Amino acid sequence: MEFYDILVRLMDPSLLLTILICTLYGAMVGALPGLSATMAVALLVPFTFFMDPVTAIAAIVATTSTGIFAGDISGALLRIPGTPASAAYVADSSTIAHNGRPRTILFVSLFSGVCGGIIGVIALSLATPMLARFATNFSSDEMFWLAALGLSCAVFVASAPPAKTFASLFIGLAIATVGIDVAVGMPRYTFGLYDLYDGVDFISAMIGFFALTELFRAALVRRNPAGEPIPLRMEPLWTAIKNALGIIRTRWAAVVRSGPLGVLIGVLPGAGSDVAAWIAYALSRRFSRTPEKFGHGHDEGIVAGGASNNAAVSGAWTPALVFGIPGDSVTAIAIGVLMMKGLTPGPDIFERSGEIVYTLFGAFLIANIFMIFTGALAILLASQLLRMPKSLLMPLVLALSLIGGFAVMNTVFSIWIIIALGILGFLMILGGIPIAPAILGVVLGKTLEQNFMTSMIKAQGDFTQFFSRDIAMVLGLATILIWGLCLYRAVRTIIAPPQQVNHKGYEA
Repeated sequence: MEFYDILVRLMDPSLLLTILICTLYGAMVGALPGLSATMAVALLVPFTFFMDPVTAIAAIVATTSTGIFAGDISGALLRIPGTPASAAYVADSSTIAHNGRPRTILFVSLFSGVCGGIIGVIALSLATPMLARFATNFSSDEMFWLAALGLSCAVFVASAPPAKTFASLFIGLAIATVGIDVAVGMPRYTFGLYDLYDGVDFISAMIGFFALTELFRAALVRRNPAGEPIPLRMEPLWTAIKNALGIIRTRWAAVVRSGPLGVLIGVLPGAGSDVAAWIAYALSRRFSRTPEKFGHGHDEGIVAGGASNNAAVSGAWTPALVFGIPGDSVTAIAIGVLMMKGLTPGPDIFERSGEIVYTLFGAFLIANIFMIFTGALAILLASQLLRMPKSLLMPLVLALSLIGGFAVMNTVFSIWIIIALGILGFLMILGGIPIAPAILGVVLGKTLEQNFMTSMIKAQGDFTQFFSRDIAMVLGLATILIWGLCLYRAVRTIIAPPQQVNHKGYEA
């Protein structure tokens, strides 16, 4: 199909209106605590029955793009990240917001997300076949080391003492072991409860660890003489936009580095924006001139994480289109919609349905452009919530969180999981143990275990199999190097402890 025909298809008023509505819908749903981009897409599926294939996929693309960014809104304003990826830099964004610049940091997240999304679209349209071949080189060996690298980065970039960071990570990994054993099919730590056979859903874990923990923290916040917690200061809109654009210009190197990185990680099935954000944040701290500021309200990690987030969204479509292998939960839903419309993803999809594929790329680009306006509207509406009395806002957050948790598993048992993990998270905060590594342990724990067991079964217990392939060797050596640096830092802390340490539970 010629470029002119694709352009005419993209300029169809009904398609543009669908993209506009879905970007706004994704922003609003993603901004609500407990409601993720995946949930927004799942709720959208029934409406795609009445759409043609191009419009249906464009609707999913638009909803996903803004839904991923919108997870940063609740993270900055309420310390409740909307996605596991947002947890990577929630300490920085919430600190900046509570220092009087909430709108500024949200526009930084928006602009960096748009830049990352555009980078992802360009990579997706120009290099899809090459990226697809790259993805096929990843076996269970490489996926194990990639998951281990993501977990290692969480420990390496932490500002809390290494012992407490490792404790948080192991708490998350322990929660990830709940459910059916991937190797022998036996239930573990389920206590005879069938609701735990599928494990603890990471959305429920995130709501419990962040939302309920923050509600407990809010009950202890210092109050003003009128009896209400001290409200956040709100800067003028145009000042916030101007400051955000200045930060993006200053941090352009982080965008250029994290965007392509997000695409490459997004290409890998099962990795997605969660792993991309954590690794991008870790690399940003590694190459920063001021790494000690990370976790204490530094914008550099937010730019890197936001850019990699949205770039990974585009990258996840590569294996979905070329091999029919979902790169994340959203593309798994999209594959189902494509097949429902009579389109089967595969290597020859460019020949069979070239117009749909390239129109999809164009819809990605338009969605990221529209996101500038719909995301700005979501920021304005969300920031108005801060004007509500905390006595009204916090019960609303609690209700939305519990509703979101119930919607994930469609069972009341998920609410009990949220409450239990909320209490656990609050106890961790009181003990100075950071929350973010635990969340990453829940998200990556099953991936780590499943790929480890797969490789060990294939190699019949020979651990050297993990270094037998070139890419696996590079990832393995990088991971081991990070482990060595973590141990060195732990030993140095024991030998020469710092004079004064002030650690927050939300430091990543």
